[in-house]
Amino acid sequence: MKYVIIGNSTAAVGAIEGIRQIDRQGEIIAISSEPHHTYSRPLISYLLLGKTTEEKMKYRGDDFYDKNNVKLMNATVVEIKGKEVVLSGGERVAFDKLLVATGSSPVVPPFEAKEKFTFASLDDAKKLEKVLDKNKRVLIVGAGLIGLKCAEGILKRVAHITVIDLAPRILSSILDEDGAKLVQNHLEAQGIEFKLGTGFDKDANFDILVVAVGVRPNTDLLKDIAKIERGIVVNTKSETSAPDIYAAGDCTQSPQILPNAYMQGECAGVNMAGGEKVFDKSIPMNAIGFFGLHIITAGSYVGEVYSEGDVQSGNYKRLFYSDNKLNGYILIGNVEKAGIYTSLIRERTALDSIDFALVCEKPGLMAFKREVRKEKLG
Repeated sequence: MKYVIIGNSTAAVGAIEGIRQIDRQGEIIAISSEPHHTYSRPLISYLLLGKTTEEKMKYRGDDFYDKNNVKLMNATVVEIKGKEVVLSGGERVAFDKLLVATGSSPVVPPFEAKEKFTFASLDDAKKLEKVLDKNKRVLIVGAGLIGLKCAEGILKRVAHITVIDLAPRILSSILDEDGAKLVQNHLEAQGIEFKLGTGFDKDANFDILVVAVGVRPNTDLLKDIAKIERGIVVNTKSETSAPDIYAAGDCTQSPQILPNAYMQGECAGVNMAGGEKVFDKSIPMNAIGFFGLHIITAGSYVGEVYSEGDVQSGNYKRLFYSDNKLNGYILIGNVEKAGIYTSLIRERTALDSIDFALVCEKPGLMAFKREVRKEKLG
């Protein structure tokens, strides 16, 4: 069996490890347009901050490809034709099973600037690092996760940072109004300036422009081959609508987060190799921190609300529930035991089967019935 994987990030690693759970002999070729060992993209801001190194950013050890008998090719796939992928140099690589794990690309509006950057990859971070200077002012367009992590990473290396966004609050896709205000106050205390509810102005006072307005799934390779909506459509086995072609990670319609990408990739790998695996517990989730303030969110914010903390306290908890299920949560500051809440959402646990009042106040296994504790503890 010959497996070809387009991509070399989280979903691709999951697929390689999934394949090798079932098939130790089949040929695996991973094709990546980036010339790097697999690395963790969320760490690029910590590289600029000086909290990590390229070596420590590696998502798997140096022996990963050899250990799993993977041939890694640094090339760009331009087309899928039948049971072959076509590379930019004209070379063709045949496959029996194909995984498309092409990720996503930054949306780049046509803003005018002398020095303009995105912040989505290791190469992006390296390009930006070359122009950082204590005398330069930076304008970041986008007050989402990427824009704010960039701000954290470069704050001490430039004269000033202004973050603008059309939305009336920061992190508008993952935080409610009060939660966003708490985080904004924390960031402003570090020296970051915000201008919200406003668009890009080329006459603003800045030297470096960073565009972080969002990303779009890389779906072009499967155009006219498989079903595509907001991303590549896959079933619970990570199969596309095209025979023998699978997809996983940010190029699909699943929520674009690292744990989902790995689990979806692993699911694809197992099924590509003839095993049986289902991934049907994908939920939106984010775990992030800014200057020591930790934030974890998951699920959807609908239903009744359990509240603890406020904008001033530095600790903030909101649990959203309805129809005997936990739908979502926001935790800022104290994020210990967040996994309990995540598990309740993923497993769709009936709240009347646990001591939900205790879980709200003090999440822990003691809130679960004895048989559930035994199961969770193995």
